[in-house]
Amino acid sequence: MKIQDNRFLSIEQLQDQYLNQNKSSTPVRTAEGKSFQEILESSRRNAAGEVKFSKHAAGRLADRNIELTESQMDRLTEGTKKAGEKGIKESLVIVDQLAFIVNVPNNTVVTAMNQQDAAENVFTNIDGAVII
Repeated sequence: MKIQDNRFLSIEQLQDQYLNQNKSSTPVRTAEGKSFQEILESSRRNAAGEVKFSKHAAGRLADRNIELTESQMDRLTEGTKKAGEKGIKESLVIVDQLAFIVNVPNNTVVTAMNQQDAAENVFTNIDGAVII
């Protein structure tokens, strides 16, 4: 605390000095490169039950030219919710001619494939399946 002319600073002066400092406009980022705002929005989506796609799954969708309609996304979300209600941790969710492996606790699609890519009809590392 500064003393000017043998007086203490007023509350207004202290407020100006400490509360009105220029704040950095660049957001602080985590080690993964995400800002607090991005993490908050992600957690809100998860709380709302929305399914997200891992980097691998997003790449598979792009490589296989798979585009999901809003109806398919809604059914994928519904299938994931049903799997969670049954206690499934890693689920196969089939929507139309598309197959998704979903990590249910994280609401995250781990991989995706269409009927041609799933020709063998063998799915590993799952503990349940939901057909929507």
